[in-house]
Amino acid sequence: MADVKLVGVGKSFGETRILHHVDLDIRDGEFVVFVGPSGCGKSTLLRTIAGLEEISSGELRIGGRLVNDVPPAERGIAMVFQSYALYPHMNLYDNMAFGLQLNKMPKAEVDRLVQNAAQILGISHLLDRKPKDLSGGQRQRVAIGRAIVRKPEVFLFDEPLSNLDTALRVRMRYEFAKLHKDLKTTMIYVTHDQVEAMTLADRIVVLSAGKIEQVGSPLDLYEHPDNLFVAGFIGSPGMNFIEATVAEAGATETVVRLLDGALVRCAVNAQAAKAGDKVTLGIRPEHITRDTSVNTLNAKVTFVESLGSVTYAYCEFAGVKEELTCQLHGTVRVHAGDTLQLGVAADRCYLFDAAGRAYPRLIAPSA
Repeated sequence: MADVKLVGVGKSFGETRILHHVDLDIRDGEFVVFVGPSGCGKSTLLRTIAGLEEISSGELRIGGRLVNDVPPAERGIAMVFQSYALYPHMNLYDNMAFGLQLNKMPKAEVDRLVQNAAQILGISHLLDRKPKDLSGGQRQRVAIGRAIVRKPEVFLFDEPLSNLDTALRVRMRYEFAKLHKDLKTTMIYVTHDQVEAMTLADRIVVLSAGKIEQVGSPLDLYEHPDNLFVAGFIGSPGMNFIEATVAEAGATETVVRLLDGALVRCAVNAQAAKAGDKVTLGIRPEHITRDTSVNTLNAKVTFVESLGSVTYAYCEFAGVKEELTCQLHGTVRVHAGDTLQLGVAADRCYLFDAAGRAYPRLIAPSA
């Protein structure tokens, strides 16, 4: 196993800068997920670690060794791509053994490594089959097995579940978590799906336009995002953002005024602000309730999604660019055209200044 350290890493293609001075420490045995929208640089960052892209500036160390100019095959890494890239004419055993055989490894050792990887992945009974006889999830397991047999110090995964259907993606998330627990090897995983990131990662690296926006545990990012971008990206459905102005700024509670005149109390430290400052109020859909004892929001329902356990109500609300999304209990019956009185607790509110930076929340969300 090995740690991975990036210091001031940059990547350019001609005059176009893709990665901007990336500093990151990934601990030995950690599962780290790079997440962000398409084009944010997450796959490019992974490819620089793999050695598939040259670093334009900065230093990359794996296990304490400077690897800027070390070929991919000598970095002690194994990479699994979105595409399975299996040899269609070979059975699964040969697909997994091929790289080891090329390196002239003794036959008995090859067999031991392949059988061990197959047992870990639960595909021992499939080793005589060819890729065309397998499901997508089974093919992905073979691709992972091909990486396991190399006994790398670091695993790199580039959107490995993108080609799978929804049910299989859920199952494979469990498989990846179990694999990390069993192997205890450093893993770096790229995805655009923040649900994958939240369920798999020890720590998440949120990227935007080639820069790191925030690094932290899934709950840290969910509860204490540094800025509007992270707050909007982490969480499903996404956070509601509402235009507001500061009415009363304080160290333990701040009151903001919405465009419809309603006042909302927020358990944040915004003492650096002053009355009249423009701010953005953030409220997660799952934190909206029918309890109006602290804060009251009046919203008109435009569309309803009833999913059994939950009901999503999309509402017109002044100061929201699209609709206010509310996640209500599945037993709640609402219809388009209804006017709802909604509430949110003060310690469930997020507040961002005009530059998009988050004010500190002083009270952790209640259970």
